[in-house]
Amino acid sequence: MFYTYVIYSISRDRYYVGSTSNLQERLLKHNTNHKGFTGNTNDWKIVYSEEFAAKEGALAREKQIKSWKSRKMIEKLFC
Repeated sequence: MFYTYVIYSISRDRYYVGSTSNLQERLLKHNTNHKGFTGNTNDWKIVYSEEFAAKEGALAREKQIKSWKSRKMIEKLFC
């Protein structure tokens, strides 16, 4: 299975959209100190996820959500 997910950081008050084949492992990676957008904080929580049978579906959905460029649209997914 593949997943498209949205994570949220309280300290940064920001969302991040991504896709993966292992949701829990990916969240652990986001919460480690590494270079990149999510690396500076360790309070990322999954607020939304969708499951797909194929990687292509998860990547297409990730691209669609990122194209919105709107916090309000992203929040409509789970609020």
